[in-house]
Amino acid sequence: MSRCVILSACPVSPELKRLLRPEDFIIACDAGYRNCEPLGCKPNIIVGDFDTAPCPAQEDDVIILPHVKDDTDTEYAAKLASEKGFSEVLLLGALGGKRLEHTLSNLCTGLGLEERGVRVTLQNERSRITFVRPGEERRYPKEEFFYFSVFPMEGRAEGVCEGGSYYELTDAALTAGYPLGVSNEYAEGSDCITVSTRKGTLVVVETVADTPILTT
Repeated sequence: MSRCVILSACPVSPELKRLLRPEDFIIACDAGYRNCEPLGCKPNIIVGDFDTAPCPAQEDDVIILPHVKDDTDTEYAAKLASEKGFSEVLLLGALGGKRLEHTLSNLCTGLGLEERGVRVTLQNERSRITFVRPGEERRYPKEEFFYFSVFPMEGRAEGVCEGGSYYELTDAALTAGYPLGVSNEYAEGSDCITVSTRKGTLVVVETVADTPILTT
């Protein structure tokens, strides 16, 4: 099945157009429909309570949500994507902006999708965020990213292994109170980092950098 792309309200640049695929199913959340213009795309569905932007003139496939609700507009869109059977979701416009709590909420939305069996990526112009679930190993080929950070999304992760990085981990415990695994890099000669966890979900943040900070 084609991938679902969810557009949240944080403004994006045309640079992210390269991430879209012709067959993507696009859900725009509230003011997120404004991101369709720089990305050169058209939403299949627009959802929101439209408290941050006026309801668009598009007549079909607009879902107006109540102002008083438990879900954020992005969370509603995520549940909709899951109900429609998508196995992969890309969230754009979900990182940064003036409201830090929205970024944190969107990370939780990503975790919720992963728990429902949906592979999730959150990305902006400088960073890409993915998740590693208990019992799985993910490979991260070296691309445009330089820094590589791993956090325990659920507060604690055990049996964490990380190979191919400057600082490797073997059967490590990561906790919310000790930020082990931040601003790592690819080891010299390594073209791939592998990450696995036995218990607890990890969130992996890949970030570009202008200049390296580690020296040998």
